[in-house]
Amino acid sequence: MNPFSHEPVMEAEAIEALAPFDRGVYVDATFGGGGYTRAILAAAQSKVYAFDRDPTAIKRASEWSAAYGDRLSLINRPFAQMESALNELGVEAVDGIVFDLGVSSMQFDEAERGFSFRYNGPLSMRMDGGKPDAADVIRTAEAHDLAIIFKAYGEERHARMIARAIVKVREIRPIETTEQLAQIVENASPTRGKEKIHPATRVFQALRIFVNDELGQLAMSLAAGERLLRPSARLVVVAFHSLEDRIVKRFLNQRSGLAAGAPSRHAPPKASIKPTFRLLFSRPQAPSADEISENPRARSAKLRAAVRLDAPAISADFATLGLPQFELSKALSDWSF
Repeated sequence: MNPFSHEPVMEAEAIEALAPFDRGVYVDATFGGGGYTRAILAAAQSKVYAFDRDPTAIKRASEWSAAYGDRLSLINRPFAQMESALNELGVEAVDGIVFDLGVSSMQFDEAERGFSFRYNGPLSMRMDGGKPDAADVIRTAEAHDLAIIFKAYGEERHARMIARAIVKVREIRPIETTEQLAQIVENASPTRGKEKIHPATRVFQALRIFVNDELGQLAMSLAAGERLLRPSARLVVVAFHSLEDRIVKRFLNQRSGLAAGAPSRHAPPKASIKPTFRLLFSRPQAPSADEISENPRARSAKLRAAVRLDAPAISADFATLGLPQFELSKALSDWSF
């Protein structure tokens, strides 16, 4: 596969918002095909620490990354661990962090990864290839748990109906491939043939987000970024669906003083907290019509960015960030992804 086959979305806008400068230190939190990383290194004589939990992405980059010498360090760890990983390398502060959230085109196009129902392959969906994966969820989760996952992570209106159908089929035969699961969801969905998107789209999204803990990882990494960014440094995030964007929006609004969150009426009043960020844009930026025409994946992208102020980082309060609340069985809630 061509290592540059992944087309980074809103690359020019993201790099403009990040504003790299010579001798600056930057984090590409979602390395993928390396598009943002190469753009940062081309924009300034800077240093980039690039994170990806997918070992395949790091391996592919070995074909070209050596050309940048010590200006580029590739780190095969989830971006939620960026603070500890950088501290281990002696890095305590950085000048910018950029996120390109979601799954890369390369991952979707690899049938053996199980991210897409367009290609028949094993149900995996783990970005790091680990366990438990989507097949484990489909095999072991009760109908109640499946319905919660589909509703909370995929915003699937018919979650209960689909969950019951999955449990009914697996009592007869194992569900092990993307094609099998997609067919079950399609047969169970009352919207079959009535929507532009395939009925399995939201179910596959929900399973992928759940087994990779994508929303929890995002919340932790935003808090870590707040601690890592030095004054005047920049945070840039490109999100592709409402669950991710809602977390980013609430985090930046709270940290910039636009929203203080909803404190409990039983809690004592909180002391005034100084804003830690200043928003670069009052509204998120969207891709141009030309980019959407050339790369349809870009159509749902939203870019948000902010400048770090000199106030100390605020203690993380993930309950106010819009993370879904679950009532999963102990067997699933105890899983460690």
